Amino acid sequence: MERRLRLVSYLEIRRDCGDSPLRSDAPLRPVGPRRCPAMIGPGLSLRLGLSQLVSWGISYYLIAIFGDAITRDFGWPMPMTYSGFSGALIIMGLTSGFVGRLIDAHGGRPVMTGGSLLLAAGCLGLSQSRDLLAYDLSWACIGLGMRMTLYEAAFAAVARIGGMTARRAMSQITLLGGLASSVFWPIGHLLSDALGWRGAVAVYALFALGTACLHLTIPAGRYAPGAGDPPEPLPLARTRWDERIAGASYILIIAVTGFLGAGMSAHMIGIMSGLGMGAGLAVWLSTLRGIGQSSARLCEVVFGRRLPPPALALLATGFLPIAFGCGLAGAGSAVAGALFALAFGAGNGLLTIARGTLPLVLFGHRSYGGVAGRLTAPAFFASALAPVVYSGIIEAFGAIGALHVSLALAALALAAAALLRWRFRAAPHPSPV
Repeated sequence: MERRLRLVSYLEIRRDCGDSPLRSDAPLRPVGPRRCPAMIGPGLSLRLGLSQLVSWGISYYLIAIFGDAITRDFGWPMPMTYSGFSGALIIMGLTSGFVGRLIDAHGGRPVMTGGSLLLAAGCLGLSQSRDLLAYDLSWACIGLGMRMTLYEAAFAAVARIGGMTARRAMSQITLLGGLASSVFWPIGHLLSDALGWRGAVAVYALFALGTACLHLTIPAGRYAPGAGDPPEPLPLARTRWDERIAGASYILIIAVTGFLGAGMSAHMIGIMSGLGMGAGLAVWLSTLRGIGQSSARLCEVVFGRRLPPPALALLATGFLPIAFGCGLAGAGSAVAGALFALAFGAGNGLLTIARGTLPLVLFGHRSYGGVAGRLTAPAFFASALAPVVYSGIIEAFGAIGALHVSLALAALALAAAALLRWRFRAAPHPSPV
């Protein structure tokens, strides 16, 4: 009877961890508390990284490729075309906390798989839309799908199964995701030339279905320390005052940088063209953003394991003023355009890692999804405004005016990151396993 009970308990743990069934000839081992050790292996990081590359490429970066074609097809003003994307970001903000709590309760597998199906449905609906109502409803579907599949969801999923050891997996997941614009902007242009924008977006729906297969491999278990494990490090924000400073600084950093990121995602090609570069050159220079993102993330994975997340956030925000300064100083120069794209990509790439790891070390891994979802909600609302606001700025003041506004906002984010780093400069940080 005792052996049977131990076998049932072991099978339950293997099931919760998403492992393959126990072989009948495998030796029986004693089991401790119900926990899932060492589930975030290289294979899972690779699969989630690939799903991020595709999911970002077919959703967040969609409007940058097809925005002009959609505007011409419907005969709308440009701000109306971009309002659909803005609505999707608003949906992300409204559902952010709820989706985070869902992942805390049920894990990333069902939530992210459902998000893939929503992305597929939204892309298919967008390709068939003939009026503003269908267009906006399709974008709303894409918005919910983005919140359930993009980085915030993936970070919450690995935090749930890896605890404080999830930082390295978060960094690894972003490596492939950073190439989304570099891969899908050219793919989108090729598909649009061959099939039109509607046909291209319909093909995007097939890409979305492919990510569902990747998300089905996410383990279903939850991290819990065992009796022999070392004690977990305490969160950096240990007092109510620390929590307020950390929360406010974090919200300001990600809201401002989210606004800049969404604005550049939608208008970087247009800004490059407005600086005097040809349309083809502007597209290819803009793809350097993805190279900068993934290169910076690779450096962080290889060399940044001992760099505390507040210091990483300071380094990341430091790249942004450099990027916009290059754009202003060398307007019309291909070299300056390349530096602009690479520096912005590097800063944005490191910020993605900081965005995921800061809540982990500041507030801990327990209820990570809910806490991070609540804190990131303002960033989605700020991002929702960016495409429309940048459209107005570009129409009124041109590309140079947009870069001046961007430089001022980048300086604000850098100041908030400096405050966060100063406040927690002497606090011990968890070992980034």
